[in-house]
Amino acid sequence: MRRSRTVVGGVLTGIGTAAFVDETVFHQLLHWHHFYDLSTTDAGLVSDGLFHAGSWLAMVAGLVLYADVRRRGALVPAAWWGGLCLGLGGFQLYDGTFQHKVLGIHQIRYGVDLAPYDWTWGGIAVLFLLAGALLLVRARRTAPRAASSRTASPTASRSR
Repeated sequence: MRRSRTVVGGVLTGIGTAAFVDETVFHQLLHWHHFYDLSTTDAGLVSDGLFHAGSWLAMVAGLVLYADVRRRGALVPAAWWGGLCLGLGGFQLYDGTFQHKVLGIHQIRYGVDLAPYDWTWGGIAVLFLLAGALLLVRARRTAPRAASSRTASPTASRSR
């Protein structure tokens, strides 16, 4: 239970972070695309606003879960970081494959060869997903040892 809440908090924070960076850098600063480019610029701007609101909802929910498990003393840091990386990579992979290629609601950029952008986008996603998976494996291996050392300590101190 504690690890799953920790992982979900990390995943939501990762999704919120990736979406925030995407929206801030590619939508607002570089003006490469909007969340929805199949209509007018005004519709694109409205879609950006809704996308931004959704990213912040994910971020707030993730940080609330983080604060809750930390307050309860149940935080598993490697699991949270693993979840964060899974959220970052999952968002990137979903955005780059489903939104860009399947739905075609926007591309990373227009008027250029997309291959280098697509490969970079997907490569970053895979790296984050691999890092997240490795961190979750590490958390799974170290959590039982940490839990057994916590339960062994009160027993040892009572026997003295």
